[in-house]
Amino acid sequence: MKSGFFAAAAACCLLLAAPASAQGVKIGVLNDQSGVYADYGGKYSVEAAKMAIEDFGGEVLGQKIELVTADHQNEPDLAVSIARRWYDVDGVDMITDLTTSTVALAVQELSNEKKKIDIVVGAATSRITGDACTPYGFHWAFDTHALAVGIGGALVKAGGVTWFFLTADYAFGHALERDTSEIVTHAGGKVVGSVRVPLNSSDFSSFLQQAQSSKAKIVALANAGRDTTNSIKQAAEFGIFRQGQKLVGLLMTLSEVRGLGLDATQGLVLSEGFYWDHDDRSRAFSERFFKRTGRMPNMNHAGTYSATLSYLRAVKAAGTKDSEAVAKKLKELPVDDAFAKGKVLANGRMVHDMYLFEVKKPSESKKPWDYYKQLAVVPGDQAFLTAKESGCPLTK
Repeated sequence: MKSGFFAAAAACCLLLAAPASAQGVKIGVLNDQSGVYADYGGKYSVEAAKMAIEDFGGEVLGQKIELVTADHQNEPDLAVSIARRWYDVDGVDMITDLTTSTVALAVQELSNEKKKIDIVVGAATSRITGDACTPYGFHWAFDTHALAVGIGGALVKAGGVTWFFLTADYAFGHALERDTSEIVTHAGGKVVGSVRVPLNSSDFSSFLQQAQSSKAKIVALANAGRDTTNSIKQAAEFGIFRQGQKLVGLLMTLSEVRGLGLDATQGLVLSEGFYWDHDDRSRAFSERFFKRTGRMPNMNHAGTYSATLSYLRAVKAAGTKDSEAVAKKLKELPVDDAFAKGKVLANGRMVHDMYLFEVKKPSESKKPWDYYKQLAVVPGDQAFLTAKESGCPLTK
C-alpha cells in the first residue's frame, strides 16, 4: 500500500514536472567560449542568437522562447554530455553553433538518436551534410568545400600553382585540406606537401620551416581562430612573405583580421559568407550587433542569427515543435535574412552565395572595421555540393 502511494506520488511529480520541459521552445547554443575559437564564435554567437529570438518576438506558437548556453571547451565527450542533459533533462529542442568539427559530428549523432534538430554553424567539415548527414541535421554558414572553391580555384588561376598545407590535426583540418587539394588539382595546380599541426599549438616554427623548405608558392593555413592568428604572426617572423611565398587563411574571418590588424594581414585572400558592409541589410544588422558587443559580426555570428531565426520560422510554419515537422519546413522555406538569401537542400545544407575578399592595406581602409575589398562572388550552387554529390545516404 505504501509502495503504491509512493509510486503514485512519483508519477504525479513526473506529470507536474513534465510541463516545465515541455512548455515553450528551448534553444541551446553550444560552442567554445574560452579557448581557441572564443572570438570566432563564443559569447558573440550567443548574443546573435538572442537577437534572433528578440527579432522573432520572444515567443512562438503562443509559448516563450528560451535560450541556454554552455562552453564545450572543444571536447567532444563534454559536448555530448552537455547535449544529452539538455535533451533529456532540460527539454532543449534545438542546438546550434557547435564550433569544432569533432564536436559537431558527435552532437549531431546524439541529436539523431534523440530525434532532435541540430543546426551547425561554426564547424566546417562538409561531412556534416555528407556521409554523416541525418534527417535532423543542418549546416548553415559555410563548409570546407565552399571555402575550397572560393579560394583554391581563384589562386591557382592567379598563378599560385604549388601549394603546401599547415593543417589542424582533426576532422575540420583534414576535410579542409582534402577539399582544397581537390579544387587546386582540378584547376591545374599541385600540392607539394603538408604537415599536421595539433589544435591550440603555440609554436609553429618547425611547421613553418617545412613550408619554407617546400618552396611552394602558396602556404595554406587549414586551421582557424587563434591557431590562424598565431601561425600568421610567426610566419611574418620567419620571413615567409619576403621569400615570395603567399600565405592564405582558408578559414579566416573578420575576427582574426581584427585581432591581427591590417599591417599583419594586408593582402591576405580569404572567403566568407557574410561581410558587415556588404549591403544596407547587413549594415543595419551589424550596427545593432556592434552596439551590443563592441564589434562587427563575422559569418559565424551572423550565421547563428540566421540559423536561430530560420528554426523559429519553421516551428511557426509547422504549427508544432515536433522535429519531423520542423525539419520538413526547414527544407521547404527559403532563407531570407540579414545573413543571406538561400535555400536548404534535402541533405540539410543551406546554400547561399560565398564571397572572395582581399584584406585592405591600412591606407585603403577609410573607417573602423573597413577591412575587405571584394574580389568575386561565388554563387551558392557553385560553392556548395548538391545533395546528390554530397554523399549523404538520405539522398540516394
